[in-house]
Amino acid sequence: MSNELFTLRVNGRDHDVADSWLGESLLDVLRDRIGLMGAKGACTQGECGSCSVMVDGELVCSCLVMAATATGQEIVTIEGIAPVGAPSDVQQAFVDAGAVQCGFCTPGLVMAVHDLLDRVDTPTDTEIREELSGNLCRCTGYGRILDAVQRVAVSRSSQVRS
Repeated sequence: MSNELFTLRVNGRDHDVADSWLGESLLDVLRDRIGLMGAKGACTQGECGSCSVMVDGELVCSCLVMAATATGQEIVTIEGIAPVGAPSDVQQAFVDAGAVQCGFCTPGLVMAVHDLLDRVDTPTDTEIREELSGNLCRCTGYGRILDAVQRVAVSRSSQVRS
């Protein structure tokens, strides 16, 4: 264990981390030290996307980021996407499209979809597939996930035109 204290800004709130070892992953600190259980640890190699979070506006696999290197940066987890009890449009679309089965991959997928739709208003199926290629789902197949993304893109597009 390290005796050094560092602070992480997660979902708009500062969290002092005192009992972490120097090379501990952001994923482990988020889950084990801060108590945010949304990001999931499946592969711990950055291959599955289940641990995806935003760090200073960039989508990252939190299992590959040393927590201590994220000090001074804004971290957003799935818990920070929308207020409790009020799902984001992406979260609601996943439910409506039946794109949630076991739910293990869902937080990472939702983070990736938010990132995509923040950059591309109306992505093509190819763009969606490419952007989500780093997220593995073993339950739904990807048809329902693609449907959920398209639902949000269409909804956002129609809101902009109104």
